[in-house]
Amino acid sequence: MAELNLWIVIAAALADSINPCVFGVLIFLLAYMTKVFKSAGRMLLAGLIYVAFVYATYFLLGMGIFTLAYTAGFAKPFYWFAAIIAILAGIIEIKDYFWYGRGFSLQMMPGASERIKRYAGMLGRLETRHPALSLLLAAFLGIFVVFVELPCTGAPYLAILGMISKGDFSSGIPLLLLYNLIFILPLFVIMGLVYFGRSSKSLEKWRKENRSIMRLAIGLFLLALGAYMIWAVT
Repeated sequence: MAELNLWIVIAAALADSINPCVFGVLIFLLAYMTKVFKSAGRMLLAGLIYVAFVYATYFLLGMGIFTLAYTAGFAKPFYWFAAIIAILAGIIEIKDYFWYGRGFSLQMMPGASERIKRYAGMLGRLETRHPALSLLLAAFLGIFVVFVELPCTGAPYLAILGMISKGDFSSGIPLLLLYNLIFILPLFVIMGLVYFGRSSKSLEKWRKENRSIMRLAIGLFLLALGAYMIWAVT
């Protein structure tokens, strides 16, 4: 089961990693950090702290759900719940390819964008008065963003958690570590592009031009993954 799940985990993590919600938040934060921090190195450090806490938070959240489903004995109903969510989320994502933003869409929690902007605004004040606290705020943003982005990013992760909860507990942990590593890899690419001079405006333009394609790819994968999950146990 672990060998089979390895490739599914990799594919799901790749699908999850290209989510336009994730890209949008990081591009916005990097644009602000570029203005706030006095050097590119300082901006890169804050970005790395942010991504590290995204990784840790997403992993610990997954571990909590995985452990609960495994130890509480409801791995099977959780598996079916995750499969149904994957299919429904896939349909919604595909809808956004044709009618982006119309009707119900998978997006951040209401009010999250405003709060992220408010917290980002605090970075400038803290960097001037208390530089160490600005890095602490970057860590907090990594934690906060994971939770508010869950409606947008959670379906592939939930499906994988449903699958590994039916396997061996000890083999599930490295799969989650791998999933989250793949999930954050594009964030490192975006940070590297900004660090070496690519403007945040050009990255945001690219994101908007390609977000429909990204949602279509995620949606098709989620439909296939949900169908596979149902087929595998019937």
